Amino acid sequence: MKIKGRRKSSNVEDRRGSGGGMMGGMGKTGSFGIGTVIIMIVVFFLGGNPLDYLGIGGGGGAAPAPTETTRSEGGIATGESNADIVQVTLQETEDTWNRLFPQLYNGQYREPVLVMFEGQVRSACGFASAATGPFYCPADQKVYIDLSFADQLRQRFGAPGDFALAYVIAHEVGHHIQNQLGYSQRVSQARNRMSEEDANAMSVRLELQADYLAGVWAHDAKQNADLLEQGDIQEGIQAATAIGDDRLQMESQGYVVPESFTHGTSEQRVRAFTAGYQTGDASKGALDKYFSSRNL
Repeated sequence: MKIKGRRKSSNVEDRRGSGGGMMGGMGKTGSFGIGTVIIMIVVFFLGGNPLDYLGIGGGGGAAPAPTETTRSEGGIATGESNADIVQVTLQETEDTWNRLFPQLYNGQYREPVLVMFEGQVRSACGFASAATGPFYCPADQKVYIDLSFADQLRQRFGAPGDFALAYVIAHEVGHHIQNQLGYSQRVSQARNRMSEEDANAMSVRLELQADYLAGVWAHDAKQNADLLEQGDIQEGIQAATAIGDDRLQMESQGYVVPESFTHGTSEQRVRAFTAGYQTGDASKGALDKYFSSRNL
């Protein structure tokens, strides 16, 4: 992405190095069973909120990105940092949604705050650790991310590049938009009346809609902000591929359990992001149609 010289969002809380105690309910890391830790790690790399798994939350082989002379081995341009990418991406999402939200939804866009932390953090949805991964807390309307996630995404899951991280941020901002439009509440209410399998299916639709919204932002960033460079969309696709339910389950346990999916397969996530990018259509009608489709 064309990061250099771009404005950075002021809606950022940098809590790195601030520490913070652990909540009694979570206890020390050792208090979790191995199975719980594995599941939380899987949810972490799905881009979701493992706090939901604990009951306290709020709401494969992709090739590496082409190497460019201005990029380091990790896919980040010289002089850039994960914090730079996150703050610029948040600003770009603000520019997009501040313009589109009133046009499409007849309301004012309420910008979320993004919290950068390391190790652990307190949110209105409970305590979270680095193992929680990026998540959106509807109770305080904040996005939380330990920036070490970006390094894990590149080094462990083979999704390098600045846009891979930007896709993750745009996805979480998508959850903020869903919260403002009432989709999150609809899913939360519906889940309480459903079987676990049906509730999981509802969660998949919500997550794929967030991927779609991330794609809409990417479309706008390319057309109206001249932010994207060659190879950026492929970086986003690599990230979406890496964090599909089917791929993560296969890597962690050697088999997949479709009825337990909560975020969608790699193919579904790529298809959702790509659809948003290609159409750029975030109208309520498009979101409703996309949300109601079971064959995404």
